[in-house]
Amino acid sequence: MKRRTAWLPTIALVLGALYCVVPTVWILVAATKSKAELFSTSTYLPSTGLFENLGDLSAYSGGIFWQWMLNSFLYAAVGGVLASFVSAAAGYALAKYEFRGRRLLFNTILAGVLLPQIVLAIPQYLLLSKIGLTDSYLGVLLPQLFNPYGIYLCRIYAAASVPDALLEAGRLDGASEFTLFRTVGLRLMGPGLVTVFLLQFIAIWNNFLLPFVLVTSEDKFPLTVGLYSLLRHGAAEASLYSLVITGTLLSIIPVIALFLSLQRYWKIDLVTGAVR
Repeated sequence: MKRRTAWLPTIALVLGALYCVVPTVWILVAATKSKAELFSTSTYLPSTGLFENLGDLSAYSGGIFWQWMLNSFLYAAVGGVLASFVSAAAGYALAKYEFRGRRLLFNTILAGVLLPQIVLAIPQYLLLSKIGLTDSYLGVLLPQLFNPYGIYLCRIYAAASVPDALLEAGRLDGASEFTLFRTVGLRLMGPGLVTVFLLQFIAIWNNFLLPFVLVTSEDKFPLTVGLYSLLRHGAAEASLYSLVITGTLLSIIPVIALFLSLQRYWKIDLVTGAVR
């Protein structure tokens, strides 16, 4: 009975891994097929049309795909950095300062975690349209700066990793509150900020609804909206499906590269924390 029970988590893990890996393998294989081979050859049989698809994708509409890629990187990188700083400041304040309404404010932020983004898209659009920020880079970036889940993580991490005694020592030495936050808080919250940045980068990179509602100019599209418009055109021109699949393959490369590059910081910080 115990042996049979031990197999259940393993089976669940294998099924979960297959659920994640199989679509990725399909995209990788399908991107190697030419337009004629995409629907006429075996599903998981690779071909040699990858470079042809890359050339066609780069040539499509004057290379607009790379503009979409650049836009997504701009939205995700700038939004991720700014959102991480805002989350760090808010979480640090909630963890280290006593003020009236702190618990109510924190509970309100927690309630924001439960709200799906689709509910906020239309109100955000109406607010941004009032101040003339629709169809602009800034209009896409501003709603991404406040991340309730990031604030929650930073609040928990600041409470656990930033000692009150260290802050008091800094105040006795004459350091301002902003100096303490910049030199002590941000440094000790480093591992948490890496996590917040990664989560926010991926969320903005994969964000579709808000840019779809806000942006009307094709040269300001992120990859998600750009590939959707390409897919929609593919309903009338089946040859564009190969370009959509190739673009989808290229779109996951920056996320994988970011995850692998930031992984070492988690390991370093965990080792450093153990040494402390």
